Amino acid sequence: IAFVGRSNAGKSTAINTLTQQTQLAYASKKPGRTQHINLFALGRQGSTDAVLADLPGYGYAAVPLSDKQRWQRVMANYLVSRPNLAGIVMLADPRHGLKELDELLLEVIRPRVEQGLPFLILLTKADKLNRTEQNKALQITRLQAGGGTVMLFSALKRQGVEDAALWLRDVVDDAAPAPDDE
Repeated sequence: IAFVGRSNAGKSTAINTLTQQTQLAYASKKPGRTQHINLFALGRQGSTDAVLADLPGYGYAAVPLSDKQRWQRVMANYLVSRPNLAGIVMLADPRHGLKELDELLLEVIRPRVEQGLPFLILLTKADKLNRTEQNKALQITRLQAGGGTVMLFSALKRQGVEDAALWLRDVVDDAAPAPDDE
């Protein structure tokens, strides 16, 4: 399951919160720290139930333009051509809404989502909005989501954590190979 989003959208914090681990993904105050695809194997008793892929953030990052463009190519290629990709989680700050780069990403993944690839937009940092602002952000993003599920999420206030974890569990369960009936 790939985690994508703008730099500083809260990908690392969301991964850490959802996996109930404090330092699995490195969360930094400085945008653009994730510069590679980081894979996290999750499971019990030495088995791997799921792999979370933390992709580099896009948008603002204090790095050269050539690096940003390389990250965008790697990310687009990963999302479009990865055969074992079971789902995509896009993280966005609801205070800013979906930006141009988010819209471009939606266009890149649209064919896979139309073919049934599960897609979730987590509106992170929801605790920074009042209830009216949260509802407005949720409604606007649902219109833009192109068939994806949209949820409010706050690691700080634990808002939406259980719903997002259940969504991830459903994606993992649906992607698991069926046991042999022998």
